[in-house]
Amino acid sequence: MLKELFTSKTRIKLLLKLFLNPGVSSYLRELAAEFDVSPNAMKEELDGLSDAGYLNKKKEGRYIFYNANSSHPFFPEISSIVRKYIGIDQILEYILSTIGDVDSVYVLDDYAKGIDSGLIDVLIIGDDIDSDRIVDLCAKAEEAIQRKIRFMVLGTEEFTNTSNIYLRRPNWKVV
Repeated sequence: MLKELFTSKTRIKLLLKLFLNPGVSSYLRELAAEFDVSPNAMKEELDGLSDAGYLNKKKEGRYIFYNANSSHPFFPEISSIVRKYIGIDQILEYILSTIGDVDSVYVLDDYAKGIDSGLIDVLIIGDDIDSDRIVDLCAKAEEAIQRKIRFMVLGTEEFTNTSNIYLRRPNWKVV
C-alpha cells in the first residue's frame, strides 16, 4: 500500500519509524546507517518532510533530532496509514473484541522504537483475560499482516508490582 503511494523507499521507512511511535526521535547519521542509505539521501528526505511540516527538528549539541510533528493536521491520518500498513490496528481490533477485561495494551521493543522487524511484542494488562482466545486471534492476525506476534498477559496487580521491569524497555501504550 505505501509503496504505491510513496515512490521513495527511504521515505516509507522514515514514516514507519517516526509515525509508528511519535515519541521516537533520531538524527541524520543514525537514520542513514539504520536504513543503509547515504547521509545526503537521508538529509534530502528529512528536509523535504521537515519543510512540509510533517517532522519537527530539534538541535541538541551538534546533532539535529527529527521526530513526527504530532500537531500537524495530517498527523492522525499518516499515523493511521502507518498503523494499518504494519497491522497494529488489526491486532488491537482482534485483541480488544472478545478476550476479556483489558486495562491497557503496550507495544514493546522494536515496534515501539519504530523498527519494522517482523516481530511485534505486545503486553496485555487485565484481569480475566482469555489467553486461549488470544492465541487464536493472534494466529489470524499474523496471517493477515505477515508478521509474528509475541504476546504476554499480566494481571492488573502483577503489572502494578512489576511495571518497572516492562516499562524500562522501549514501549508505546496503545490503549
